[in-house]
Amino acid sequence: MKILAALFGVVILFLTSYVTAFAVEKRVEVDLTNQRLYALEDNRIIYNFTVSTGKPWWPTPTGTFLPWIKLLSTRMIGGSWAAGTYYNLPNVPYVVYFYQGYGLHGTYWHSNFGFPMSHGCVNLRTADAERIYYWIEMTTPITIYGATPQG
Repeated sequence: MKILAALFGVVILFLTSYVTAFAVEKRVEVDLTNQRLYALEDNRIIYNFTVSTGKPWWPTPTGTFLPWIKLLSTRMIGGSWAAGTYYNLPNVPYVVYFYQGYGLHGTYWHSNFGFPMSHGCVNLRTADAERIYYWIEMTTPITIYGATPQG
């Protein structure tokens, strides 16, 4: 019985090492300065999209995050009536939330990509958001860096 247990342990160790050795390392980078999103596999750029991130007064958070939920579609509500920043957007497509209420998602209400336009989320063209949605895994790190353009 001990020999069988030892053999089983060796097989598990081998399989774990084999899978780890051939695992693809994915990551997403969002460059605020250049308003770009890069999706990388093993340091190769797979996707390179123009995005719209948070306006200077509602910045996109910087740092490294993990997705915590993916939604094919959701309603997004926020902002302030008094400040004139209120929004109520039904059916926002391909949402990947990564930090509190911030996410990567498709955008149907503007096409001004390459310029800060959001309340902190990373807006993508809907077709680009769909690609990221199906490509990203819950263990894929999302790193956001740079400075939001002020103009």
